[in-house]
Amino acid sequence: MPSTDSPTVSPVSAGARLDRLPISRFHKRVLWLIGGGMFLDSFDIYLAGGVLGALAKTGWSTMNLNAAFLSSTFIGMLIGAFTAGVLGDAKGRKFTYQFNLAMFGLASIAGAFAANMTWLIVCRFFMGLGLGAEIVIGYGSIGEFMPPAVRGKWSAYLSLITNSALFFSTFLGYLVIPSIGWRAMFAVVGAGAMVVWVLRKKMPESPRWLESKGRYAEAEAILRAAEEESARNSTLPPVVSAPPAATRKTTVLELFGPSQIRRLFVSIVVQVAINMVIYGFIVWVPTFLMKQGIGMASSLGYTALMSLGGPAGALLGVLLADRIGRKKGLIAVSALAAVVGWLYGHSTGIQMATLLGFLLFTLTYLMVALGIATYIPELFATENRMRASGIAGCAGRITGIFAPQLVVMMYATGGVKDVLTMIIGALVVLAVVLAVFGIETNRRSLEDIAPAIDANDALPASSLSHQSQR
Repeated sequence: MPSTDSPTVSPVSAGARLDRLPISRFHKRVLWLIGGGMFLDSFDIYLAGGVLGALAKTGWSTMNLNAAFLSSTFIGMLIGAFTAGVLGDAKGRKFTYQFNLAMFGLASIAGAFAANMTWLIVCRFFMGLGLGAEIVIGYGSIGEFMPPAVRGKWSAYLSLITNSALFFSTFLGYLVIPSIGWRAMFAVVGAGAMVVWVLRKKMPESPRWLESKGRYAEAEAILRAAEEESARNSTLPPVVSAPPAATRKTTVLELFGPSQIRRLFVSIVVQVAINMVIYGFIVWVPTFLMKQGIGMASSLGYTALMSLGGPAGALLGVLLADRIGRKKGLIAVSALAAVVGWLYGHSTGIQMATLLGFLLFTLTYLMVALGIATYIPELFATENRMRASGIAGCAGRITGIFAPQLVVMMYATGGVKDVLTMIIGALVVLAVVLAVFGIETNRRSLEDIAPAIDANDALPASSLSHQSQR
């Protein structure tokens, strides 16, 4: 039901005060505390390949049970993404960090002691709940602490930390699974999650969120501590005057109102297109190569070379996010990726395919850094940021579930070229939607980007007088 409460003007000015801070140990600590959980989240997702292979080889599991394991992961992540959005906006970023980290950490430890595959699948569902939530909260929170001029760079840093887990998970699996067994993989990630959980008790709550909830004293205390730490090595610039913030109640329905549905649509398209590339091409590369007559060992070797494009793409995001902008950058990268995808489909030699595959991996994870890590959370106001990111994340998870089925059908009719035609189509749609409906967020404060709510939204516009009109 729409709120009829009058807005309370904040005396804190959290956004303006955070935006003028120079980068200091405060920001680096926030990055690593968020990044630690995100790294373990990604590590837990990627360990599935090695673990399932070992389970099938030893007879502990079957192909059908392995498929159920993967399905339980995706279902858990789908529910977790939406739940994290609701909890993140209602209960706070820090509470939700800790809740989902504890969930997938404890479930991972329980998985290490699973008596049979059925119990491991149940544990994996609960791991998935935490894994889906961590991605939404991590990417949605980092930008709330960073100044506008470098917000894209630091969000891309978080993407780099997250995506580097693919290499470490694969390498550790190579060392641990044959000698110690698959249970050790779950034990390692569970123990790591508990360590980060303890460390993240020192993680500050977002002052922007505290302000949006009217918890001004708590926001003020965190802001003063951040200002004192940032002022140790340089003089702080003055606070830039900004419209006073106001607290108000919100609902999920507000995201579907006239002022925000366009942004939500853009966010969903970004998630769907990027996940279509990842689950429609990236994860299928070894299979495609083997179907083309390349041996298993060679195909895995070539795929490993291509996968170096993952951290390369995130690193490019660090270098480019604040220079080329998010909207323009995503349009350019998606168009370039479509061209590279077409060339890959028409390549005739394995060396050329490997080079083009590396480029496509790089461009894909550059889009992750620009789009999922940075752009989507920027599009929404503090009070709705996590819910919007959660809904878009759900769309991405649903794409991850159904894209492999589309790949099977497309490959059966026309081979790799038809699969890549589908991928190219998704990238073209992304570029067009961004060009028509996207807004540029580069180097703008989050308060300036936030949408103005009109009288047709789920909540009254009178309570949003603090937001800029565009």
